[in-house]
Amino acid sequence: MSAVSDIPARAQGSAVPVVSPLSHSDPLGNPFLRTRFALPARPHSYLRRQRLVDHLDQAFDTPLTLLNGPAGAGKTLLAAEWASHLSPPVAWLSFDGGDHRPGLFWSYVLQALRACGAPPSEAVGTPVNASRVSRRLLSTLASELNDRDRPVLLVLDEYDRVTDTKVAEQLEFVLHHAGRGLHLVLVTRTEPLLPLHRYRAVGELTEIRSAELAFTPEEAAALLELHGVSVPVQAARNLVDRTRGWAAGLSLSALAARESSDPELYLKEFEADRSTVADFLLAEVLKRQTRETQDLLLRVSVLDRFCPDLANALTHRIDAEPLLAGLHRENAFVERLGHSWYQLHPLFREILRAHLRVRLPGLEPELHRRAARWLRRHGHLPETLAHSAAADDWDLAAGALVDDLAIGRLFTGPNAHDLAQLFSHMGPEARSPATDLVRAAHDLSHHDLDHGLASLRHAEAQLTDDDRDLAAARLSCALLEALAARLTGCPPQVEKAAETAAELRQEVPAHLLDKHPELTALLLTHVGSTLLWAGRFEDARAVLNTVADAPGGPSTAAPREEAMGHLALLDYLNGWPGRAERRALAAVSETDRPGPAQTPGSGIGRLVLAAVAVDRDELDRAQALLDHTADLPSGTRDPVMAAGHAFAAARLLMARGKMRAAVEAAHPAVPAAVTSPWATSQEALVTSAAHLAGGRPDRAAEVLQAVSGDQPVCAVEAATIQLAARRTGAALHLLDSIHAEERTGPAVSVRAALVRARAADAAGDTATVRKLLTQALLDARRERLRRPFLDAGAWIRPHMASAPLLDLAAGWLTPAPALPRGRPGPPSPPPPLVVVELSAREHDVLERVARMMSTEEIAADLCLSVNTVKTHLKSVYRKLAVNRRGEAVRRARDLRML
Repeated sequence: MSAVSDIPARAQGSAVPVVSPLSHSDPLGNPFLRTRFALPARPHSYLRRQRLVDHLDQAFDTPLTLLNGPAGAGKTLLAAEWASHLSPPVAWLSFDGGDHRPGLFWSYVLQALRACGAPPSEAVGTPVNASRVSRRLLSTLASELNDRDRPVLLVLDEYDRVTDTKVAEQLEFVLHHAGRGLHLVLVTRTEPLLPLHRYRAVGELTEIRSAELAFTPEEAAALLELHGVSVPVQAARNLVDRTRGWAAGLSLSALAARESSDPELYLKEFEADRSTVADFLLAEVLKRQTRETQDLLLRVSVLDRFCPDLANALTHRIDAEPLLAGLHRENAFVERLGHSWYQLHPLFREILRAHLRVRLPGLEPELHRRAARWLRRHGHLPETLAHSAAADDWDLAAGALVDDLAIGRLFTGPNAHDLAQLFSHMGPEARSPATDLVRAAHDLSHHDLDHGLASLRHAEAQLTDDDRDLAAARLSCALLEALAARLTGCPPQVEKAAETAAELRQEVPAHLLDKHPELTALLLTHVGSTLLWAGRFEDARAVLNTVADAPGGPSTAAPREEAMGHLALLDYLNGWPGRAERRALAAVSETDRPGPAQTPGSGIGRLVLAAVAVDRDELDRAQALLDHTADLPSGTRDPVMAAGHAFAAARLLMARGKMRAAVEAAHPAVPAAVTSPWATSQEALVTSAAHLAGGRPDRAAEVLQAVSGDQPVCAVEAATIQLAARRTGAALHLLDSIHAEERTGPAVSVRAALVRARAADAAGDTATVRKLLTQALLDARRERLRRPFLDAGAWIRPHMASAPLLDLAAGWLTPAPALPRGRPGPPSPPPPLVVVELSAREHDVLERVARMMSTEEIAADLCLSVNTVKTHLKSVYRKLAVNRRGEAVRRARDLRML
């Protein structure tokens, strides 16, 4: 301990002495109560917290120390335990609920000084009037204290019971003029009427308040152990979260848990309102308040947070501001949040709500309704919805959501799942345009077109007959119309919805549009997906790029992910597998949205990655990626998603030689208003390949009649099948019909070169074959396209055995040849691109996974919790687009991360 030189050293284990019998009486003639000068006894379960003791030691460096906290915070026991180990003179004085007028106050202070061995001289005198004390007495006392060689430490416990302003002025006078001869420690629930700001400004105040008095999880675990209750630190942490580290709450809970057969479960689930904690708070806090204050506390218990104006709305009075300020000042479990907002201590709130139902039965729903109306007027949407739902007022809840233009939050954003859960309790009796819109959004998000469209039409009919300004509701209708058009694959309908939305945007307040960017992002994503389905690739790309390039934020994370997934599919269909992979990885890693359900198309990124993996002959990885989409909502009606899954699954089955299963997988069972040219072509290719494999070349050729050069990837694959069916002319005609545009990528050029090379091989033109194969290998090596060469057939093998081609294929298509000893090998190709980098900690975890360490071993090695390691692993799986440890290691090695 660092202290000024005139402070005696602490004598561990010494007690505060009483040097003479207490024979004096107070100004009223009553004998002094000895118990008020005795240190309170500490229970056997008292936990010494060294951090607080060390802080209290600073009392010797400052004239004033303040221990301020609510009832049951452990202030008194902390001060008593600390004081019991100090060398005298230490004066202790506890106040009760009696008379604390100036004369009585100072007579007790003087007696406390006598009791600790620092008696004032006869010159100080004794107060003879209970209501007043002379200035001479105070001046003489201050002078004598200032002259002392050994300063006195005076502890005034429960000082909040002293409310006379004259006492506060006199105490400040004595403290100021006593100099180094007096160190005053106030133990109180309220702010003392002293100029604390002055002491604080010059560094002469030591303060320990509620936040510091609160128990940490480790301290709570130790306290529970002293009560005979042994629980893990995590269980103690949960209890601390619920009690906010409140000492009395922890101790009372521990006593009750000790009687339970499962203490850990009891501490997790105990009912606060049916416990000794409730008895304590009701007696020590609620019942000490006035009738008006009690009524206020009971009513605001339905709120998570409140301000005076909101509290007044619940009480129908206007006195909330001074009452709340007073409760906070008194540490009556009313916590200030800042900007005039407050909250109740969690346990106190639980107990008050239960007490509210007993004292004012039936009032709770009305309080929720009043709160919801006030919160709606003041723009607090989430709380408006919560209180409207608690009041079972669904018209109010849905109306607030729609009027705020927030219906998109049912589909995207961090609270989408919570919102969906909240409105899941809305019954069929709620019938308004807003409730019908919310119902339609719920049904359409679950791909229930029949019910969704019925609710949407009902809402639109009501809005048509309503003369009010309902632009926000009509704009919400346009969003849902676009989603319905997407799910039915109807471009005219989605474009009409987009035009309607553009008009309505001019009528909606700009601040609402700025507040809810997700509405526009969702609308454009639905438009882009529908145009992609119809084969209008360039139109779709323009719309989807607008979403993908928009500023980021939690509310637009889901549409951005979908837009990038659709753009990845466009790249794949145009023959750019590497570009598609990069976009798909970005889409998969863009966001982790809460909730079990996924929005339409949220798995497209993984489907694209699966298709690319098949082209690279990474069949196990492709299967893992397809497995990731297996938990999509059953009966999904999103056409693009269904077609994407169909062609990825069919291609994987074809690569494994399962032609019949591939044909079955290639048929997406989703009706659509418009036929998709690329989906139809993909289905035709699989069916044709199956016919060819079954020895039916003519049937295979017939199926390909629907494939044209407008779909380059499909056309070149169709040409491959035509050539394999010995229809060279038809094959070359298909290739010639492909428009040589920049938008077609290596997957087109590689397969086209292989078709022409096979035709040249049939004609005996070896030079042309070698030239075409050389170009194909160069293009394929950059993209690691293996499947086209593996599927080419026997004709290619003799050519690939030639030295120049063998060198081009070595290391990525065929095993690298053994090099003579001492001869340096060719430079390694650049590592494949990966969009999302692993964090340093994720890399540490992955390295240990590669060393076959268990999750528990990794946690111990890195000094992390097992749950933290699992979280890092999930992030690694997501970023690498895998779902197993072994796949993560293999993928990381492919990407040169290990």
